[in-house]
This record gives sequence, structure tokens and C-alpha cells, in this order.
Amino acid sequence: MSSEPVRIANYLKAADTKSTLAAIRRIGALVEVYQEGVVVRGVGLRGAEEPQGPIDVGNAGTLLRLLPGWLAGQPGRRFTLDGDRSIRRRPVDRVAVPLQEMGARISCRENRYPPLEVEGAALKGITYRLPQASAQVKSCLLLAGLLAEGPTVVVEPVPTRDHSERLLAAAGVPVQRQDGAVQVLPVDELGLPDLSIGGDPSSAAFFAAAATLIKGSRIVLEGVCLNRTRVGFFRILERMGGLVVADWEEDFEEGIPAAEPVGEIDLAWARLNGTTVSAEEVPLAIDELPLVALLGCFAEGETVVEGAQELRFKESDRIASVVEGLRGLGARIEGSADGFRVEGTGGLRGGRFDARGDHRLAMLGAVAGLASKEGVKVVGMEAAAVSYPSFEEDLKRLVAGPRRRLFGNRG
Repeated sequence: MSSEPVRIANYLKAADTKSTLAAIRRIGALVEVYQEGVVVRGVGLRGAEEPQGPIDVGNAGTLLRLLPGWLAGQPGRRFTLDGDRSIRRRPVDRVAVPLQEMGARISCRENRYPPLEVEGAALKGITYRLPQASAQVKSCLLLAGLLAEGPTVVVEPVPTRDHSERLLAAAGVPVQRQDGAVQVLPVDELGLPDLSIGGDPSSAAFFAAAATLIKGSRIVLEGVCLNRTRVGFFRILERMGGLVVADWEEDFEEGIPAAEPVGEIDLAWARLNGTTVSAEEVPLAIDELPLVALLGCFAEGETVVEGAQELRFKESDRIASVVEGLRGLGARIEGSADGFRVEGTGGLRGGRFDARGDHRLAMLGAVAGLASKEGVKVVGMEAAAVSYPSFEEDLKRLVAGPRRRLFGNRG
């Protein structure tokens, strides 16, 4: 969307991000991939080209929900977004409905599922109150707002990840946050500077959990993004008694920093206590909640997660998958409509764990195997490549000997 080329250092090379590069190539961007990152030569804010045939988003749910916001404001051009079998089960009406309120011409299968058809149109700004917290829906509408007439305001029930707002601010967009609402104004062009991407906290969380559960462990995760909207899991881990040392970003209310904080997280084995994760905490730890269930198996007392119904619409129904998967390893765990309840027993027996094609469940099963008494056979471990292709390699490095450190997007 930027008018000038942008160099992105430390770009994660995974299945989802490869799908993203392929998608923007289909609509006219030029992409050069090099060892440490990529250079993207964009088409400008209003220059998306109509592709021949559907845009394949693969398994990338974020791409599926963000891209329509930009494409909806490209008058005279048509776009179809489709993906794999898992993507075809993920609802897109949550972005289609507000985009239609803005004047977008959008249709989807059964008014709910991909393929998603977008016909570019003139958009108008609206004020939209999110029915449930979603950084993806918020980001989609903010991107559409860049092309709309008048201000676009998204009201959040609770704060969600703010990477999109930071990038927009860095690109010169008038974006404001006040009283739980985020507002953008339309612009003529974006001027994004070169970027360096901090290590993914969601990937780091798996090693954090492993270090906490395995006696004698201590690891340092380097170059991790410490954005306050991304470290919800680590704060839950601290509350459970985990030994976590990091220079967290201070909370803020109204301002939108243009930069992402990056630093170290130092972790060690610890005895854990159960906790309750409330609905307000869920958006800041949504992808790591399966790990909270695993930690709860080893903690003293009960661990409860509430208000996490969004987990049922991930790559798998993660509530059902986590409950059935951990129960098969010896956990005392019960699911609910919006979460789960775990009775801590001090450990897991081990056994067979089916990842169900879900990258985060594959990594969950591997960490459970390290901490279990008998080990775990993970069926479908290859799914980890969706977000973390080198996960197995990095895991082997960590268990091979002392004084191992992980760097950048690997951590």
C-alpha cells in the first residue's frame, strides 16, 4: 500500500507469510526475498490490480480478514479470496457486515464463509462497535477507512493487539485512540519507513512454557516483541508463579507509539498455582491460551479460562481440540462454550496427541511431550510450519545441551 519501496528485516519465512507475499504479488506488488528479509515495492494506496482468478490465502486467517478492507476501496476491480479446507470453515461475515455498512460490495458463501467476493466501491466512514474483541476485524476496518470519505471509528469492548495502528502511525496516517475507540482519517498515500520485525511472542510462548515446566531449565529469548498488547500470556504465567524477567512496555491509554519495543525474556523452572483468565484478558493472549491449559495440568489448584469462544473459530476448534488432546494425555480437563477448566494434578502421563492440522496444537503437543512422564507422539507435527517452520530444529537445540539461546523471529 506504500508509495515507496519498503525493506522489511527479520521477516518470518513461514507458510502464512509466504501466502501473504504471494497474495500481494497477485495484485501488483513486486517482492524481492533476500536472506534477512524482503523488499516490497507496492502499488500505492489506490493501485491494487485485479488478478486473474482467485487469490489463495492458504491457511492465513489474518490475511483473509485484513486484505478485504483494502480491496473493498478499489473501485472498478473485482477480487476473490479463497484458501484451504480449514480457511473455508472460518467465518468472514464479521468483516463483511461492517464493510457493507461502509458501502462495500461483498458476498460470501452462505453469507458467512469463504470464498469471499469483493467488488471495489466508493466507501464512507462509519463508527462501528465491535460485537466481540477482534484485532483482525479492527485492522480490516482501519485499512478500509484510509480509502473512505470521512472518519472511520472502531470501538473495542476491550483492547486488542495494536500492530496495525502502530504501522499506520509510522506511515503518516492520522490515527487516534481515545476512550476505547480507534479513529483513522482518509489519506492520499502512505510513506512507511523500513522495518525490522521483533520475534513473535506467540512462538516464544511455547519455549517459555517448556522452560517453566521442566525442572532445571533456564532460557533467554532474545529479540522478542514486547508490545504490551502481545505479552498477555507472559503476564498470566507470572501470575501463576512463573519466573519471568522482562522489561515490559508500560501501559498507555491514548497515545499510539509508532515503534514496536523489542527485548529479552528470561525464564526458569517454577512451581505453579492455578489461576482464572477472564474475558478481558483473552484478546491479549488468544493464541497462547492452549498453553495456559497445559500449564494448568502441572499447577496446584484449578485453572479456568473464560470468554474465549473465539478459540472455536481458529484453524481447528481449539477448545474441543485442547480438551480432547490433553485429556488423552492424562489431564483432568473439561470444556465449556467459551473456555475450559483444568484440575491440576502435577503432571501428564503422555500418549498420542492429534494436532488436527493446527500449527499451535502441533507445538503444544511437542511441549507436552517434553514435560510428560512417558512422552507424546504428535500426529501432524508438520502443521507447525504454518507459523514456525524451524520449531522442531530449535526445540532440538534447546534440549541438546546447556547455554542455548534463541534469536529474532525464531524466538
